[in-house]
Amino acid sequence: MEQKTKVHAESGKQELVITREFDLPLELLFKAYEDPAIVEQWMSTKVLKLENKKHGGYQFETTDPMGNKHPFSGTIHEFVANEKITRTFEMENADFGAQLEFLDFESINDTTSKLTMHVIYRSVAIRDAILKLPFAQGINMAHNRLQEIVNKLK
Repeated sequence: MEQKTKVHAESGKQELVITREFDLPLELLFKAYEDPAIVEQWMSTKVLKLENKKHGGYQFETTDPMGNKHPFSGTIHEFVANEKITRTFEMENADFGAQLEFLDFESINDTTSKLTMHVIYRSVAIRDAILKLPFAQGINMAHNRLQEIVNKLK
C-alpha cells in the first residue's frame, strides 16, 4: 500500500521535505499540532510541556515497549495559528543533534488541508542516517493516527 505521507530527500542535501494531504479542514489539522491532548494521542507520547508561542518550548517523552523513556524537546521560534510553526527538535540521548523544522499548513478546500514540513539537519550524513531508520514509515503511521483521531472531532 502506498504511503500517504511523502518524504522527498535530494541526494547530497542536508534537508528533506515531508508532505501530506489530510481529509481535514485546516483548523482541525492545525489543532492536532497545538492541542496537547490530541498530540499525545497521535504521536503516542506524553506531553510534558507545550508552549504555543514565539520563544515557547515543548518537551515530550515517549516510552518504548521495554519501558525505556525517550525524551525530546525543542524551542518554538514562530507560531502563527492555522498557518505555520517554526521549531527546533532534539532527541535526548541521540547522536543526531538538533534539527530545524518549518511546518506550513495550507487549506486546499473546506474539507482538505495540506502539511508541508521542511526539515534541516546539521549535515548530509545525519540526514542520511535518519533516512536509514524506519523514519518514513513511522511518520506515515503517525499521520494516519492523526487523521483517524481528528476525524472523530469533526
